[in-house]
Amino acid sequence: MTRRSLLKAGVAGGALLLLARTFHAPAAVAARPDTGVGMLDSDARTVLAAIIPVVLDGALPSGTAAAQAGDEALAGAARAIAGLPPAARRELDQLFALLAFAPTRALVAGVWSPWPEASRESIAAFLVRWRDSRFALLRSAYDALRQIILGAWYGNERAWPAIGYAGPPPLALD
Repeated sequence: MTRRSLLKAGVAGGALLLLARTFHAPAAVAARPDTGVGMLDSDARTVLAAIIPVVLDGALPSGTAAAQAGDEALAGAARAIAGLPPAARRELDQLFALLAFAPTRALVAGVWSPWPEASRESIAAFLVRWRDSRFALLRSAYDALRQIILGAWYGNERAWPAIGYAGPPPLALD
């Protein structure tokens, strides 16, 4: 890669992010007060709902219980995100806005279908690309998504028997 192509890619990427932020930044996210407690906007919920089954492949129960377990993981992720510092929540809001906006979803994530219609294979390929990316920003975004989802699921008592965890020890109150 030459210096000139690197500069062009940087300018194009910056323009793309600015375009996504300008045309898609949800007004509710921008106007949401920093109370420390909040709900994910619909875009973030849609993105996470599509990614959770892929990240937790093999860990979620099968059949009809899978949908309920996915909903529990989504609720846990929302609680985890609400507990993050304001700066981290803003960064995640930007990440979800980027992934929800169709042009940037397609160009940056390589997922061409809307999230509810995206195949498991295309979502898994997107996650692998970000995990193995040469760009630290994409690797960091992958790590953030994965850690939030894994923490939300394995923080749920329902997941503990599968990993042999009996739960926290009882407190001895004297």
